[in-house]
Amino acid sequence: MTTTATPPSAASGVAMSPSGGPSVRTESWVERNQRHLMNAVGRIRRSLERRLSIDTPRDDQAESDTSFAAMVDDEHPFALDALTRTFGLSDFERDILVLCAGVELDASFASLIASEARGGVPTFGLALAALSDAHWSAIAPGAPLRAWRLVEVVGMGPATTAPIRIDERVLHYLTGVNHLDSRLRGIVQPLPAPRLGIVIERDSIGVVSDYLRETPDRAIAQLVGADTESFLTVAAGVCEALEAHSLCLRADDIPSVAAERFDLARLLSREASLARAVIVVEINSDADESRVTSLAAALETPMILRSAKFVAALASRSEWFELPVQRARSAWASNRRIARPTMDALAQRIEAIADWNDLVLPEPQLSVLREVATHVRQRERVYDDWGFAAKSARGLGISALFAGPPGTGKTTAAEVLARELKVDLYRVDLSGIVSKYIGETEKNLNRLFSAADGTNVVLLFDEADALFGKRSEVKDSHDRYANIEISYLLQRMESYQGLAILTSNMKQAIDPSFLRRIRFVAHFPFPDADAREAIWRGVFPARTPTADLDFARLAQLNVSGGNIRNIALAAAFSAAEAGTHVTMHHLAQAARAEYAKLERQISHGEFRGWGGGAI
Repeated sequence: MTTTATPPSAASGVAMSPSGGPSVRTESWVERNQRHLMNAVGRIRRSLERRLSIDTPRDDQAESDTSFAAMVDDEHPFALDALTRTFGLSDFERDILVLCAGVELDASFASLIASEARGGVPTFGLALAALSDAHWSAIAPGAPLRAWRLVEVVGMGPATTAPIRIDERVLHYLTGVNHLDSRLRGIVQPLPAPRLGIVIERDSIGVVSDYLRETPDRAIAQLVGADTESFLTVAAGVCEALEAHSLCLRADDIPSVAAERFDLARLLSREASLARAVIVVEINSDADESRVTSLAAALETPMILRSAKFVAALASRSEWFELPVQRARSAWASNRRIARPTMDALAQRIEAIADWNDLVLPEPQLSVLREVATHVRQRERVYDDWGFAAKSARGLGISALFAGPPGTGKTTAAEVLARELKVDLYRVDLSGIVSKYIGETEKNLNRLFSAADGTNVVLLFDEADALFGKRSEVKDSHDRYANIEISYLLQRMESYQGLAILTSNMKQAIDPSFLRRIRFVAHFPFPDADAREAIWRGVFPARTPTADLDFARLAQLNVSGGNIRNIALAAAFSAAEAGTHVTMHHLAQAARAEYAKLERQISHGEFRGWGGGAI
C-alpha cells in the first residue's frame, strides 16, 4: 500500500491537498477537489435515479467536469482519486464510498433512496443493485472498505440490509479538510523537536531513510540506544528525508486488550496513509515489548522503533541502527541563528571580529587560550566517544577566568575564542542578574543558562567580581542567601554545555573554592613597553592614512591596550576632521584627553622625544 496523503498538520481543519502541504495552489485545489467530489456524487445520484426510474434534467456542467481529474498532475491528485489508489479500491468500492459521502453532502439523497433504504441510509444491497461493476467481495470484512474502516456497518442484521455510513475522518479527507483522527488524540503526538545543537551526520540518517524507502510495506527501523536526543534527531531527519510527518506514541499507551490494540493498529495504519506519516514508537521498559510486538504485527505501514536494546521478536521485518550516531563537530554553528532571539533578550551579543593577530599577550597566556579552544572543540569526542562523561557527570562544564587590569585584552580574548569556535558571544549584564530580593538572582541565572543550554554560545560574565566574590561568613539571612546564589551558580556552570568566561580586575577577589572549580585561569598582565609597541603597530587598520608615526615613542605611554585603542580612534577622528593623515600631533592631543579621563597626568618621560610639535 502506498502513502499519498498529506500529513495531519491541519489539525484545526485547514483545507489541504492530499499530496502535500499547503501551497500557492491550495485555494484553487480545494475548490476543484470539492467540484470533483460533487461531480462523482452527481454521477452516483443519476445511477440511483436510473435504478428508480426517475427522470431528471441533464446536468451538462456536471457531466463535462467528470474528466476534470485529467487536468491535475500526479503530484496534486484529488482526494477521492488519492484515497482510491492508496487503499486499492475497485471502481465499485469507490462508488460505494461516494454513495455514502453523497448522503452526508447532498440533502436530496435521503429522500431519493428512502423507498429503497430504511431511513434514507444506504446499504450494501442498494449499492449492489444500483451501481455498476458490482461484486460481492466488496462487502467482505477483509475487503478494503471494511478492513480500513472507510465505511462502517451500523447495527446488526444481514450484511446486505444493514445500514452503512462513511467514517467521519474519511469524509473530511474527501472534502479536502485533513486533520488528525479524533480517536487518536491524546495517544498520538508529533515527534518532539530535538534539542538545539544535536546534529546527526546526514549519511547516518540516509541509511535509515533508505531502508524504509526501499522496503516500505511493513518495515521497522529499530533505533537502539539510550541517547534520547540522538533518537529524536535521527527520527526527525528520517521523516524529513521521506517527506513525511510523524505519528509518535509511547509503548505504555498501547492498549493491553488485544481487540483494542488491533483497532489502534488499524487507525494508525490508516492515518499514516491518509496523512503521509511515519509511525514512531518508544519503548521504555521490557514490559512494553510484547504490546509493541503485537501492535507491529497488525500495522500495515513502516515504523520507527526506539528502544534501549534490540527487540528480537521483530527481527524478521526490521533492521536495527545503533544510537548515538556520531555527532557533527560543527553542529552548534548551524543552530546559533535559531537561538539568537531568546538569548538576545537576556544578554548582549557581541560581534566576534577579533582574531589571534589582535591579541598581544605573553606565550603562556596564549597557550592557555589555545587549550580552552581545544577542550571545547574536542568535548564530544572525549566525553561521549571516549566515555569520560559516563565515568562522572561532575566537572564537565568548560569555564575560564580571565584576570587582569582593565584594558588588557580579556574581552578581546573572549571574542577570539568565539570566532575560533564559530559560535556567538554574549556578555551578561550583571545589573540585570543580581537582585536584592531573595531567590531572584537564582531565577535570573536559571533563565540565562536554560536559554544558553544547547546553543553552545560563549557566556562572558564581564567584571564578575560583584557576583563571584568571596563567600561571606554567615552572619545573617542575607549572607546565607548570598552564599546559596554562588553555590547555585557553581552547579549551573558545571553542567553548562558551552564555554563560560569570567573576567575580573582582581583575581584575589574570587572565592578560592570557586577558583578550584574553574578549569582555566589566565592572568592578563599590564603590557610592558615591547607589548605596547606591538599593540600600537596593529591598532590602525590598513586603510587608515598615517604619517611619520614613531611606534617606539608611542609605546612610552604607560597605558593598557584598551586605552591605546581609544587614543588611536580619537586621533583618527581629529585627522579626518582636519582632512589630513594621522600624525604624532593628533595622537598627543588624544593621549592628553585619555589621561584626563583617567584622572592621570602624563609624565615628562612618557612624552620624551616626541618633538615640540607633539607637545
